[in-house]
Amino acid sequence: MFTPLDTESILFGLLNGTTSLSGGVYTGDTRPADDTNEAIVINTIDLLCDVCPQIGTSNVNVYVPDTNKKVAGRDMMMANRQRLRVLSAEVLARLHAAVIPGMTITPGNTAIQDEPSIQQHYVNIRVTWNICKDNI
Repeated sequence: MFTPLDTESILFGLLNGTTSLSGGVYTGDTRPADDTNEAIVINTIDLLCDVCPQIGTSNVNVYVPDTNKKVAGRDMMMANRQRLRVLSAEVLARLHAAVIPGMTITPGNTAIQDEPSIQQHYVNIRVTWNICKDNI
């Protein structure tokens, strides 16, 4: 049976070095707390065990630093929507193209979230797992 560590490793392998991301790809809580670069952070929030198929959900969060924009004559930090769009499209393309025998990875809901403590926004991509093979 697979564990959340396995699903995170699979997503890491699919995404690390395969997008135009200028920062790092991290699993779980391994992203440095003071990191202000672009980043992808992967975590698995649930995964059934001891049943077949194993059904679960992971998050792929694509972080991009905010940009300074002038709005109504005032400087404001705002989401870099263009860069979020590019990176999330690249991630979704990699997830849709993934072929892993015995596994189905299905991207689902997406949302844009604000992370004001580090002046970043991120796109949260929910990934659903359907695993019908043993982890050998």
